[in-house]
Amino acid sequence: MTIKKRPMTADGTSAERRKTRRFPVVIPIEVSWRGKDGISVKEEAVARQVNANGGFVKMSNYPDLGSRVTLANFLSAQTAEARVLAAPESRQGVANGIVVELTVPNESFWGVDLQVNKTILELKSLETALKSEDIDVHLMREYRSAVENIRTITETLQHLRKCQSEGSDSGELLSILAGDRIRRITNLCQEAVADVDASQVPHDPKDVDELKSAMQLLQQHLKQGRKVEAIAAGKNRSSED
Repeated sequence: MTIKKRPMTADGTSAERRKTRRFPVVIPIEVSWRGKDGISVKEEAVARQVNANGGFVKMSNYPDLGSRVTLANFLSAQTAEARVLAAPESRQGVANGIVVELTVPNESFWGVDLQVNKTILELKSLETALKSEDIDVHLMREYRSAVENIRTITETLQHLRKCQSEGSDSGELLSILAGDRIRRITNLCQEAVADVDASQVPHDPKDVDELKSAMQLLQQHLKQGRKVEAIAAGKNRSSED
């Protein structure tokens, strides 16, 4: 008799047994349990694929299969009890970590990372549904741009939180975020020009005046920033000479 194998996921979990979809995250946690000798063990780990019921936790040293463990989320400052469902030696496909099941399902334990990834997936699903509704191409482009902005900002914020938890410098990430904002402003200006040419912009004097003031203020600060950069570059050249 031929035994049909169940399809396995990347972390070794049976696709048929999984209750809900897991989402990719990078969440630093601490796993604690009691070993066979009764001594308390603590191990730093990183949650990589999670849902409300549990997930895959990457770590170097593993508790035994079936062990009861306590998970401490460094970012959300929450703890949760869980059971080890799979480890490298117990299930094919599981490597460099364990699969855990929360004693009490708790989506909030994993913090905002899980919520954000779920929201992005829902937005993409909505985009697919809108395409089938023959929505105006301009509105679809606007929607797609908004989703892409959310995804980009989310990734940057996740990296910022990681920098904060590790105590590393986040200045470069903030610069990347500011640069992305400038690119969005540029795109919006180009789209606004097209809207004005197509006579699609309501002629509200207040809105127009506020836009002009904001653009003038931005222009002034950009000029000041360039002057500061030029002065700094000149000082650097002088010091080198």
